[in-house]
Amino acid sequence: MGLRMRESIARTAFVFLLAGVFAVSTAGADVYSYTDRNGVVHFTNIFPGRGSSYRVYLHTPDQRRPRPGVRAVPAHDRSADRYSRYDDHIKEASLLYQIPEYFIRAIILVESDYDPNVVSCAGAQGLMQLMPGTARRMGVENPFDPRQNILGGTRYLRFLANLFDGDIVLTIAGYHAGEGAVLENDGVPPYTMTVEYIRKVLNNYYRYRDGEK
Repeated sequence: MGLRMRESIARTAFVFLLAGVFAVSTAGADVYSYTDRNGVVHFTNIFPGRGSSYRVYLHTPDQRRPRPGVRAVPAHDRSADRYSRYDDHIKEASLLYQIPEYFIRAIILVESDYDPNVVSCAGAQGLMQLMPGTARRMGVENPFDPRQNILGGTRYLRFLANLFDGDIVLTIAGYHAGEGAVLENDGVPPYTMTVEYIRKVLNNYYRYRDGEK
């Protein structure tokens, strides 16, 4: 499946995914408000859709910030075979959610360097560094199980790709900073770490796609 920057992580027929995720707040704990013509203020915690009159009233803080009490576990697996160890799971996730394998691999490389036991200082876990809330939304019971983590992370990429009309840059930004931050900023959030993350993922995606090691 092809992938062109900013345009072609295509939508899929997996309607159940969007329906299931939109049933909860797609931006975590974000709250939206709208004042109608009679001056009545309406609130919702469900993303109302692009182009809606609703605006963010209360925004979820950046989930990637360091969190007190979290014991970070850095990547320590240096075995050469780790880069091919999860091939079957990556292929399965790619076929199920129609996300290119190279893209999934690029995310895993940047997030955890293919070590399934990594925990970030913010509490993100496993190969694709799922935040606990995101893991629950994606149906992941054990984020340290490689298959569950890869399927959950790829499901989230599929959701983001659908939400942002296949825009690869916004999909990556949403994966790093959360979809709420992208929606609120109507584009890539002005976070240095997110901008650098996008650069790294794209560089690795094109490197994988072009057959480089």
